[in-house]
Amino acid sequence: MPYSKQPNSFQILSLLQWPLSYLAIFWVLQPLFILLLFTPLWPLPALYFIWLFLDWKTPEKGGRRSAWVRNWYIWTHIRDYFPIMILKTEDLSPERNYIMGVHPHGLLTFGAFCNFCTEATGFSKTFPGITPHLATLSWFFKIPLIRDYLMAKGVCSVSQPAINYLLSHGTGNLVGIVVGGVGEALQSVPNTTTLILQKRKGFVRTALQHGAHLVPTFTFGETEVYDQVVFNESSRMYKFQAFFRRIFGFYFCVFYGQGFHQGSLGILPYSRPIVTVVGEPLPLPKMEKPSQEMVDQYHALYMDALRKLFDKHKTNYGCSASQKLLFL
Repeated sequence: MPYSKQPNSFQILSLLQWPLSYLAIFWVLQPLFILLLFTPLWPLPALYFIWLFLDWKTPEKGGRRSAWVRNWYIWTHIRDYFPIMILKTEDLSPERNYIMGVHPHGLLTFGAFCNFCTEATGFSKTFPGITPHLATLSWFFKIPLIRDYLMAKGVCSVSQPAINYLLSHGTGNLVGIVVGGVGEALQSVPNTTTLILQKRKGFVRTALQHGAHLVPTFTFGETEVYDQVVFNESSRMYKFQAFFRRIFGFYFCVFYGQGFHQGSLGILPYSRPIVTVVGEPLPLPKMEKPSQEMVDQYHALYMDALRKLFDKHKTNYGCSASQKLLFL
C-alpha cells in the first residue's frame, strides 16, 4: 500500500496523545496524587481514593461511558490520518445482544479504537440503537484515573463478570473482544493475515450462555501501519518479551513506523487506510450449560463466517486474490 502525505501537526499531536496520555497519567498524575497527600491539599486525593473504593466494581457493571468524550474532535484527526472507516454489511437489531470478534489485534488496534471507542467514524449513526463496548485487559481498571478515561470511551473489562453483566442487562449491547489477545500482537507484521483463533472458544461459550449473536469483523490494514522486529523464540529478546508479558499482561514489541519528516523512520504509524468490515451476525441459541460439542460446532461456524467475510472483501482493501486467512 502506498504512503499518504506527511501528517500535519494536529494529526501528530492526536496520534501521540493516545500513548502519551496513559504515560502521563501513570507516571505523572498518579505520583502527584500521592504527593498531594502530604500537602495542605491532601483532601483532594483523599476524596478521590475514597470514591475509587466505592466505585471499584463499576467497570464490571456496565462502566460509565461519556458521549462527550467519545465525540471529542481530536478523534477525527486520528481517523483522517490513516484514514479509518467502518463498513456495515448487515443491520444489527437493537432487540438483541452481540459478541463481536475483533480481528486482527495489530499492535495498537487503531481501527477498533477509532470505530468502537469514539464516534469519529459515526458508529451510532451506522448502527442505531447499538451500544459498543470494546473489552480490554482487566488490570487497566485497577489503575486510578486510567480506569475513568477508559470507561468514558465505553471500554469495558474483558473479565467474565463484566461481559456477563452487559449481556444480561437490557438489549442492544455489542461487546467487542479481541479474540487473538496480546499474543496476536507478535504476529502483527505487514502482508500477513494470521489469527490466533483455533483454540480460542471461550467467547463462543459465553455467547451461547446468553443467547447473544456472534458478529465477525476484520480490520484490513491494521497490521500494515507498523513494521515489527520479530525475534526467534530461542533468542534472549523473545524470552524477555515472554517475561514482560507474565509481569504486565502484554508483550514488549519492538516496532517502528514513519518519522516527522518525509522518508524518515520514527514512532508515527504509516498513514495507510484502515477499514473495519462488520459482518453478518451469526444467530446462537441460548443454553445455560452448552456442551463442548455445541461450542465446537458454533466456533467452526464462526471461523467459516470470518473466512468468507475476509475472502469477499480482501481484494477491495489491499490484499491479493490469493491471500489466505490463517488460523493458529
